[in-house]
Amino acid sequence: MGRLKIQETDATRPGRAVGAAPPEDAFAELGHLGAAVERGQIGRTKPVHPYQWLWEPLEDDPTFVLRPMFGGKAAYVMGRLTLYFTAGREPWRGMLVCTERAHHASLLAEFPELSPHSILPKWLYLPETAGHFEATAEHLVALARRHDPRLGIEPPPKKQRRRAG
Repeated sequence: MGRLKIQETDATRPGRAVGAAPPEDAFAELGHLGAAVERGQIGRTKPVHPYQWLWEPLEDDPTFVLRPMFGGKAAYVMGRLTLYFTAGREPWRGMLVCTERAHHASLLAEFPELSPHSILPKWLYLPETAGHFEATAEHLVALARRHDPRLGIEPPPKKQRRRAG
């Protein structure tokens, strides 16, 4: 169906273009939309992650990759797993800083709101309930943007699948 150009309007019917297609033709396309809705292609909304605003500053970095991981979002910078954003129930509601244990003391001294995660103590955890969550999280993201060497771990190599045969 062609596009409708509105250059002049019919004075007797405001908003209606002169020479426009009759309404039945205009609504014929909606039948196709209805089929798309039934197939689930239209009408589904994708939920916005509550911490999306935190990783958005990293999107300018050409090495930035965001991947789903265990119900959260894993941020990779320069090929290293750097930050993990999770919005589940405690202790999975906040941001995890993926780092080597050798950097814990330095990061804990700079960010007293951090603590070793109760289940993954190799990573530091910033709970959403921390007093200065937003400011601390933004500062940690800024460190990731600057490629601070204390942040990030090398992801384990992918296991090779054995070929069936």
